[in-house]
Amino acid sequence: MLQVTPNGPWGKDVHANMPVTLDEVLADLRECFRAGATGVHLHVRDENGAETLRPEVVNESCRRVRELAAEEGIAVEVGLTTGAWIVPGLGERIAMIREWEGVDCATVNLSENGFEGVMRAMLEAGIGIDVGLWAPVEMDLLIASGFLPDAQRVSIELGPGEPYFLTGDPAAVARRVNDALDAAGSACPRLTHGMNDWTWPLVADAFRRGHDTRVGFEDSIYLPDGSPAQSNAELVRAAVALKEQAVTEQRPVRGARWPA
Repeated sequence: MLQVTPNGPWGKDVHANMPVTLDEVLADLRECFRAGATGVHLHVRDENGAETLRPEVVNESCRRVRELAAEEGIAVEVGLTTGAWIVPGLGERIAMIREWEGVDCATVNLSENGFEGVMRAMLEAGIGIDVGLWAPVEMDLLIASGFLPDAQRVSIELGPGEPYFLTGDPAAVARRVNDALDAAGSACPRLTHGMNDWTWPLVADAFRRGHDTRVGFEDSIYLPDGSPAQSNAELVRAAVALKEQAVTEQRPVRGARWPA
């Protein structure tokens, strides 16, 4: 799967073409689907453009994304965030998540207090757990939680910024996480992606390993050559080109599969 994350928590101060309203996001996604995206990671916005987890807004947004994907002939995976910064109250956040409809999976960040309660509620609501793992040190938290066998996917989300300020070779850091998951006996699907300067090295690493991956303005507004992209679809096209290059130049590691 090639996932697109069209905006994250950012606004037009980050990029003039950042899609914020639902109509803007849908227009953006149409071009991304046509460019090769097969999944979407949404940060749903309310009528004022603020991030929200409110069920009535989430459910309508997911419904319209699915309608759009059907029009384009795409069997899309719709993923959301459960970010604590959106609704800091754990009980309130869990209550909202329990009422979501049309959500295939949602990312739960191991760095956030109460992540176990969010994961438990998602399992009960039939929403797939997409583990948001931001650094090798979080592997201990994941294993201790007992939820690794229940996860739909582990998203290996690495970058040089907060909260861990990772350094070194991005692929080497990703290898540490993958080795730890292997050592834990996990056969859970993995999605590898990076933030900012780590974006494209980790997209390339994902293709090499046969992992799912993602691109979009949430992660970086820049193309592999360092020039600013004009749209999310341009980032998707760059990722597709990188995958084609990877397929041509090398075979995936043993036991891996190329993302569909």
